[in-house]
Amino acid sequence: MSYSRSGINLNIIFLSLYNFLFSKTKQSHSQTYDYTQRISGRDYVFESVDNQEKGYMTGWGKDIKRGDYIILRNGSSAYRYQVEEIDYYCEPPDMWIALLQKVDFE
Repeated sequence: MSYSRSGINLNIIFLSLYNFLFSKTKQSHSQTYDYTQRISGRDYVFESVDNQEKGYMTGWGKDIKRGDYIILRNGSSAYRYQVEEIDYYCEPPDMWIALLQKVDFE
């Protein structure tokens, strides 16, 4: 009996390890989307929250997901934001609204 318990625990440990490694691999494949050449108010709308540390952005583009980065221009400065949440509209299917968090350039 102790063997089967150890086997189950070992399976759980390996499954947990696999899930942990898979989630880390998945997170490391974040994409960066450069919106600096797009026109604010026409191609996207950014509503600043908390003195531009956060913001809501409505825009278009396929395959943007949580954890990805978006670069925006405000005057002569560029800012990098990470997507915290994103929801796609039904029509058109590539239009979305996202909550963004300002992060430093790496």
